[in-house]
Amino acid sequence: MEIKSKVLVIGGTGYLGKRLVKASLGQGHETYILYRPEIGVDIEKVQLILSFKEQGAHLVQGSFNDQRSLVDAVKLVDVVICAVSGVHIRSHQILLQLKLVDAIKEAGNVKRFLPSEFGTDPAKMENAMEPGRVTFDDKMVVRKAIEDAGIPFTYVSANCFAGYFLGGLCQPGHIIPSREHVSILGNGKEKAIYVDEDDIAMYTIKTVDDPRTLNKTLYIRPPNNILSQREVVQIWEKLIGKELRKSTISSEEFLACMREQDYAEQVGLTHYYHVCYEGCLTNFEIGDEGEEASELYPEVKYTTVEKYMKRYL
Repeated sequence: MEIKSKVLVIGGTGYLGKRLVKASLGQGHETYILYRPEIGVDIEKVQLILSFKEQGAHLVQGSFNDQRSLVDAVKLVDVVICAVSGVHIRSHQILLQLKLVDAIKEAGNVKRFLPSEFGTDPAKMENAMEPGRVTFDDKMVVRKAIEDAGIPFTYVSANCFAGYFLGGLCQPGHIIPSREHVSILGNGKEKAIYVDEDDIAMYTIKTVDDPRTLNKTLYIRPPNNILSQREVVQIWEKLIGKELRKSTISSEEFLACMREQDYAEQVGLTHYYHVCYEGCLTNFEIGDEGEEASELYPEVKYTTVEKYMKRYL
């Protein structure tokens, strides 16, 4: 009988983290969740971690403010997955993971570390614009620390979270699809990759005991979900039986509008620019240092864009 790794999820009450916990438990891993003593009166998070406890998860108290607690938590498991926020409109905590790297190095028992990435591969974004490049630069700082410490790793590039991109028909600032109008970014023909957040979690958990993904980047590229904005809009129009009014936003207009926003908004909009105007998610081939998730795990029946969007009907 295969012995499955013990998994620690950090950020287990967050948007992706709670899905990682669910997937880990569902795949039969002994699952640990780090929770902060400063959780205070955030009753929703408390109830969530208690629900995970009822499903068999172990709750471990610890904090980035207490290095000893991180070391003690890491010593309990084989695999560490970090899902702290890297989105500036929420909170940008990527560099906090340097403390986690130190804890993993001190503990000396971790077989694999999956840091908080889950979006665009930062190694492909060396020419990204300011201020959005800060996200990629910080992730590369964490990668360097991991590799300098000799910690086994898997990086996960999950591309576009479906909830953010499909819900708004690829329009920044929208998370519910309109039945009347859509703004097309540029020519609307650059391909992007859209992945259901639960599928991201499932593919991620599949990697933890897979030697094929050790010290590699896992790219989640479901073939039927590699679509342009116009193709996404067409799917929605077919579902609602109606053609939307369309206007276009040129790259110059987009950048001019972006510069009027506050810093956090500019960071996010820069990412949209690279995805929707430049096609940064699909303008490269996966090399020897990467693997593609749907090829490795064909048993995962991923959610197609059309199926995902039916929830908005």
